[in-house]
Amino acid sequence: MFPCCCCSRDNSVIYKAEVFTGEMLYAGTTNSIYIHLRGTMDSSHRICLPKSRFIGGHRRGAVIELDVFCPSSLGHLEFVVLESEPYLPFCFLNNDWFCSKVVVTTPEGDTVNFPCYHWISGNERLMFREATGKLIFNETWPEAIEERKKELQSRQKVYRWSIYAEGLPEIMKVDSASDLPAEVRFSFTKDLEFKFTAVEALLSLKLETHSTNKKQWKSLDELSHVFNGHKTDVYEYVEKNWKEDEFFGYQLLNGLNPMMIHRCSKLPENFPVTEDMVKASLFGKNLEAEIQKGNIFLVDYKRLHGVTANVIHGKQHFLAAPLCLLYVTPEDKLIPIAIQLKQEPGEDNPIFLPTDSEYDWLLAKIFVRNADFAEHELNFHLLRTHLLAEVFAVSTLRNLPMVHPIYKLLISHFRYTLQINTLARQALISENGLFTENASVGGPGMMEFLKKAVASLTYSSLCMPEDITARGLESIPNFLYRDDGLRLWDIVHRFVHNVIGHYYTCDSDVQKDSELKNWIEEIFFHGFLAETSTGIPQSFSSVTELVKFITMVIFTVSVQHAAVNNGQFDFGGWMPNFPNALQQPPPTTKGQCTESTMLKTFPDINTTVNGMAAVYLLSRQSTDYVALGNGYQDHFSEKTPLELIHETQNVLKKYNFEIQGRNVSLPLSYTYLNPNNVENSVAL
Repeated sequence: MFPCCCCSRDNSVIYKAEVFTGEMLYAGTTNSIYIHLRGTMDSSHRICLPKSRFIGGHRRGAVIELDVFCPSSLGHLEFVVLESEPYLPFCFLNNDWFCSKVVVTTPEGDTVNFPCYHWISGNERLMFREATGKLIFNETWPEAIEERKKELQSRQKVYRWSIYAEGLPEIMKVDSASDLPAEVRFSFTKDLEFKFTAVEALLSLKLETHSTNKKQWKSLDELSHVFNGHKTDVYEYVEKNWKEDEFFGYQLLNGLNPMMIHRCSKLPENFPVTEDMVKASLFGKNLEAEIQKGNIFLVDYKRLHGVTANVIHGKQHFLAAPLCLLYVTPEDKLIPIAIQLKQEPGEDNPIFLPTDSEYDWLLAKIFVRNADFAEHELNFHLLRTHLLAEVFAVSTLRNLPMVHPIYKLLISHFRYTLQINTLARQALISENGLFTENASVGGPGMMEFLKKAVASLTYSSLCMPEDITARGLESIPNFLYRDDGLRLWDIVHRFVHNVIGHYYTCDSDVQKDSELKNWIEEIFFHGFLAETSTGIPQSFSSVTELVKFITMVIFTVSVQHAAVNNGQFDFGGWMPNFPNALQQPPPTTKGQCTESTMLKTFPDINTTVNGMAAVYLLSRQSTDYVALGNGYQDHFSEKTPLELIHETQNVLKKYNFEIQGRNVSLPLSYTYLNPNNVENSVAL
């Protein structure tokens, strides 16, 4: 311990320190807080921060100013040390304190920033580095190198890898959200505002009286009246148009799951659609000719083939593995023209057509929408955003110290991720979770499907420009997810390129960064299970490679997550459009389906409202929401990165206005990738 006293002030130099307490709930403390400065030439004495006269402590949002007197210059300031001690020994008022940052003005008038953004407990002593981003091979002060190693050693004891399920990306080893380190829980508002419980959502939706009702829906009108209180404009549009072929096609481009559709260059052998079947839908045009022109598209839910369907309330439910052929009309409308509900063709697996009876065709589309629910929630939402975000976050916390520029670039993109994922594993996809118990693809089928989804997980499919090209979607009209997503990819890529280029001046800088090497190796081994077929790099040899990978990480945890998360209640709240479960098997003949058949196929009232509770929970925006492009300035201090951050924020603001202008003329606005609506991290 350093002596708690002040040196003589005669002939001393003065460092002026400002200590910032965080704004979030419970950030203040009644503990005694001490500070001391360390430079390359000397250290200051430990000084106790003055307390508020009003509460006898340090209130949230407060900025404490104090003078630190030193006999002579400390040299270049490298560290600030913060210590917390209970106000009285064994006092029940011992509580955590959240320090945002410390700003020190030197005797020479220079401003030195120390980002903290950390909870500090009683009897804890933490050291924080000056904010200038620095790579390991640029360190010259031996003590700084040693502290860098100690920081990572300490974090690696806390952030440990754990197997969630064989064949899936690994997760952080933690039993519950409350056991997470305070620094990644970040604030208590998530616990207060957001609980992954059916009870909370059912109460909010005023559906608690339906939560034990296992009867069937009597009519769509009955279903409609139950949910009157929380309908959004999009919800009402969906309820009105969900039966329409044009809206069915629209959703595959701009709905919850724009990730399944691809251009059909050749009909699959197991989907024997004939010219006569689709002649009416093609307005008399030739199917093969339209395929060659690039006007025919396909969604194929083959990963669901053979997956075990769930048993809900003791009753067997069902899954289909459909194929759906679609056509872009001369009016640039995407419409379905043929649906086969199982992968293996046969007499008991008819190809349904728009020319069939109303309920034959509608029920076929309902089975496709249920398959889309499975692909969306488990593959493109859970696996490809939530689980990958956790991999990126844990590897960053284990391998990159706070002073590393890539840590500074990424850390705000992992805000709440570990907390939200842990809550989800406890209450959504646990053995008795909301999703597990109320989805056709829940139960044993969930892990079966996820393992199939992992097999399709590649680096190129996570990079939007490459994914759009691979799926042949460069020119399909009215593809707003593509238009907005590619623009945001370019904005993020340009920002990352410029920031990375400020620190890595040449390819050899990338190659000799040992911390970066450990970071990508852990992502490859623990996230992508050392599968070289994924295309995930095991190391970086150039600045270009590094920029692309960092762009993918940021895009995945912000833009892509927003695209597949934000509209869940809008598009999925009206159950017939996005059924979480189906009680009847796929039809094996035509001409038998009626409205009664459809209602019997839908999930019962209990399963419906629990499914609705889940999508409602997942669509709620918290009060401490942080939009894309914000949070960086908390960790950078150099002029160039700060200018780049400001420039990027302005570009995002401009694009937000452009999207708003475009949406005015659309019958249904696409708002999920408005930069203001893109959360900076997987926080929900």
